[in-house]
Amino acid sequence: MLLNQWKLCDSEKPYSCTTCDKRFSELSSLKRHMKIHTGERPYFCSICGKRFRQTINLKTHIRCHTGEKPYSCGACGKQFSHMINLKTHMRTHTGEKPYSCSTCGKDFSNFSAFKTHMRFHTGEKPHSCDTCGKGFRHMMNLKTHMRTHTGEKPYSCSTCGKRFSHKSTLERHMRIHTGEKPHSCTICGKRFCNLSALKSHTRFHTGEKPHSCGTCGKGFSHMVNLKTHMRIHTGEKPYSCNTCGKQFSYRMNLKTHMRTHTGEKPYSCSTCGKDFSDFSALKSHTRFHTGEKPHSCDTCGKRFSHMMNLKTHMRTHTGEKPYSCSTCGKRFSQKSTLERHMRIHTGEKPHSCSTCGKRFRHMMNLRTHMRTHTGEKPYLCSACGKRFSQKSTLERHMQSHTGEKPHSCTTCGKGFSNLSALKSHTRFHTGEKPYSCSTCGKRFTQRSGLETHMRIHTGQRPHTCGTCGKNFSDSSAIRKHVRVHIGEKPHTCGACGKSFSDELKFKINR
Repeated sequence: MLLNQWKLCDSEKPYSCTTCDKRFSELSSLKRHMKIHTGERPYFCSICGKRFRQTINLKTHIRCHTGEKPYSCGACGKQFSHMINLKTHMRTHTGEKPYSCSTCGKDFSNFSAFKTHMRFHTGEKPHSCDTCGKGFRHMMNLKTHMRTHTGEKPYSCSTCGKRFSHKSTLERHMRIHTGEKPHSCTICGKRFCNLSALKSHTRFHTGEKPHSCGTCGKGFSHMVNLKTHMRIHTGEKPYSCNTCGKQFSYRMNLKTHMRTHTGEKPYSCSTCGKDFSDFSALKSHTRFHTGEKPHSCDTCGKRFSHMMNLKTHMRTHTGEKPYSCSTCGKRFSQKSTLERHMRIHTGEKPHSCSTCGKRFRHMMNLRTHMRTHTGEKPYLCSACGKRFSQKSTLERHMQSHTGEKPHSCTTCGKGFSNLSALKSHTRFHTGEKPYSCSTCGKRFTQRSGLETHMRIHTGQRPHTCGTCGKNFSDSSAIRKHVRVHIGEKPHTCGACGKSFSDELKFKINR
């Protein structure tokens, strides 16, 4: 009986395909099928020229041009060009999702969405760009990508006329005009005009950093930040100044740099009115007024206004000295210290006094020097009220009150209140005389000795007696001379009791 049924079925489909053996009940069905093998497309659209195997496919295609939508949804009234689209749409009302992913179990209401999803698991990218060869999972993504090569921007803003290559980009742009922010954060309530901005924001709450650097492992919450970070490793500087040609890794740095040419300073301090060319400089400056020190050292707890200062400070704990002098090999923890050190080798003195023209290697030295002209003495001794132009001089002076002599000679044990005095003293033991007279070649252990000696050659006598007006070349000579006027005789002979104003006469008497 089963054999008879098979023969009946076989006799109902008497037409067989000679290529694949598929059987058909009608000759017309076989002829249509054969076009799959032959590639024949006899029916073409008179509007766009596209060709089809069957008339029904041509009729359906024509609706793209006419806009005809003969199929209507009984639930919501939405109309469709194709019956299959209506069937798929009906599932939005019924909730039916007949296509299920065997890998992850996700369900879909239409087969095309299911096929597209499967490519995430398989990695298949069947659509490739003819220009650059980049592959895409979806034809729509390829079409959108092609606009990067053609420059086509088919979507135009009706408000400002700006054009876009993506419809979604236009929709996000329109929110600038409407002020619409449809996406809100469930944690803090902040609203955003696009979903990607909300997703990025959410990572601030979760701390998620899904993008990591393959070179150093550093994690980032946004892909754009990772791409920017990679330039540290690659050294890439894609942004170039049109005026001077200087290159930058970041667009923001280029914008800030351009202000050095334009002189623009758009950021102003509300406290003192000082203007700045970039916002970070204003923020740093503001901390001088507020006293804020947000960056603290984990080792000693010391706080800093700027992160850069903290990083530099950390080297005092680690001992790191990343900056090396190319001339003598000496290493430094700060780049600025290396730059100042290099002036010893180059002889450069870029800072000059506007009053006397004297030049200095360091700005700090110039500022200190200026006090010789202004008479300013900003450092006050809390013990005796004496004022000083330099902080180091005050510190040395304070040791005269405390009696502290923290620096001692390793040869004879003599103590000194400051390091420079110890260095000068050490030369008496070593015999070193680093200061040489350029006129006669005589050498001295101390700079002050050379300066006093030079007055023999120049005839300079800068010290004047206030009583008789006599001039002297050094301060010790005028001190001895003044004793003649005041009658002071500080040197007394222990044997005969006679006093002398001059130490030499005292020694002769002995």
